[in-house]
Amino acid sequence: MMLSLRVSALLLAVSATPVAAQDVAPQAEQPAAAAAADDTPPAADAAFTSFIAGLRARAIAEGVKPQTFDRETAGLTFNPRVIRLDRGQPGGTLNAGQPGPMEFASYRRSHVDQAHIDKGRTLYQTLSAQLAGNEARTGVPGKVALSIFGLETGYGVYTGSFDLIRSFATLAYEGRRRALFTAELIATLKLIDRGFTRAEMKGSWAGATGYPQFLPSVYLRLAADGDGDGKADIWTNKADALASIAAYLREAGWKPATPWGVAATIPADFDRSSVRSPLVSPRCPRVHARLSRWLTISEWKAKGVVIAGFPAPADGELARLLEPDGPGMTAYLLTTNYGAILDYNCSNFYAMSVGLLSDAVSR
Repeated sequence: MMLSLRVSALLLAVSATPVAAQDVAPQAEQPAAAAAADDTPPAADAAFTSFIAGLRARAIAEGVKPQTFDRETAGLTFNPRVIRLDRGQPGGTLNAGQPGPMEFASYRRSHVDQAHIDKGRTLYQTLSAQLAGNEARTGVPGKVALSIFGLETGYGVYTGSFDLIRSFATLAYEGRRRALFTAELIATLKLIDRGFTRAEMKGSWAGATGYPQFLPSVYLRLAADGDGDGKADIWTNKADALASIAAYLREAGWKPATPWGVAATIPADFDRSSVRSPLVSPRCPRVHARLSRWLTISEWKAKGVVIAGFPAPADGELARLLEPDGPGMTAYLLTTNYGAILDYNCSNFYAMSVGLLSDAVSR
C-alpha cells in the first residue's frame, strides 16, 4: 500500500499514533460538538503573532498573494481548544507484537445501520449517472465512494466548524508537527486565492474539510470536478466530493473490477499461526498486525476456507484474512482494494464498515 495522500497526513495531524494505533475509527465530529465555542478565551500572544508573521515570506514564495496572507492572518489568535483536542487523542501499543482482541459487531451496528443504508441507497439512485461516470474514469465503484462520504460526514450532514486557518496556525505554532501544519496553512490560503471563501474553509479541529474530509493539500492534489461545471467544490457539491473520493482511491491503488473483500468461514481446526504475517508495517502497525499474510483465493480454499459471500474475488487474486469479531465468527478475505480503503483511514473498523456499507447500499 502506497503512502497515504490523505490519511498519513491526517493521522500525523491528530496524534503520533491515533486511529493507527487503534482499530476503532474515530466518531465523526457531531454538529453540537463542532459548534461549541472555545471554553478558554484566546489570549493575546506576541510570540504567536510573531510566528505567523514569520511565515509570510514563505507563503508568498509558494504562490500565496501578499494581500491574501495579510488579510486572512490579521488579528489571528491562538486556539487552546485545538491543542487540548490534539493532545487528548487516544494512543495504543502492541503487546509482544500482537494486538488484543477485536470486537467489530457493535461498531458495525452503529455505522452500517439502516439509516446509513437507506440514505445511501437513495443517493445511489439519485447520483447514479455521476457515480457511473466516476467509475468509468477511475475504476472505483460509486458505492464505495458513496460509503466513504456517508461514514466521513453522514452524507454531508456534519463536516466540522473549526476555522481552518486558525487551527492550522495554532497547530503549527505548537510545534510538534510544525512542517505539516505550516504546509496545510499555506495550502488553505491557496484555496482562498482560488476563489473559495474563509467561511467555506471550515472543518474538523485537525483540518479535515468538506464532504470527503480532505486536508487542503490533498484537495490541491486530487480534487475533481464531478459535474462538469469547471469547479471542484467538495464543500457543497456531492458530485464533486464523490469524484474526489474516487480520485483519491485510484491514487491509493484501487484495482478495477475487484471486490474489496468477501465473507468467509474458517475451519474449526484452522492453524492461524501458519498464515501470520512476518512483516511489521511502518504505518499503523497495530491495524496491519491483525491481517494475515497474503495468499491467493485458491490457496485459502486449499486450506479449507469457504467463501461465504458474493461477489468472490477471482481464484488468482491475493487476499489477507481478518477475523474482526474473533475466531468462530464471520471472517473476511480482503484484497488490495481493502488496503486502498485503509489508506483513506487506517482503521480496520472503518475500512470494514466502508466495504459492508457499500455492499448494502447497492443491493
